[in-house]
Amino acid sequence: MARIRIAWKGGEVIANLRLTSSVNQLLAVLPCEARANTWGEEIYFELPVKLALESDAQQVVDPGAVCFWVEGNSLALPFGPTPVSKGDECRLVTRCNVLGKIEGDPRELKKVKAGAAIRVELVPEKRDK
Repeated sequence: MARIRIAWKGGEVIANLRLTSSVNQLLAVLPCEARANTWGEEIYFELPVKLALESDAQQVVDPGAVCFWVEGNSLALPFGPTPVSKGDECRLVTRCNVLGKIEGDPRELKKVKAGAAIRVELVPEKRDK
């Protein structure tokens, strides 16, 4: 499992990522910076990586899922309903690769404003002494 930090001015979240080929491709381009976009209760931002849609891609996910929107080359971080949701679900615009999950309360992402600078970086593994 890999961990990444998603940080913006005034906050950050840590996410645990599954070990998949998509995650490995994402980790290869870190650290990187982008500008946040908002869509309902989701933030997303473009990253310099192109991924293929995985066979287990999903459109409806749990709050705090770390997703990759293939068509937009973007990391998508839903934490509540989006404009296409039915009820309180987290529904993405299309099926997306689910890469992992945010630790703690994903509603921290509510603090991210459209246009905010976002930095994504690998969290170093703790070494035993």
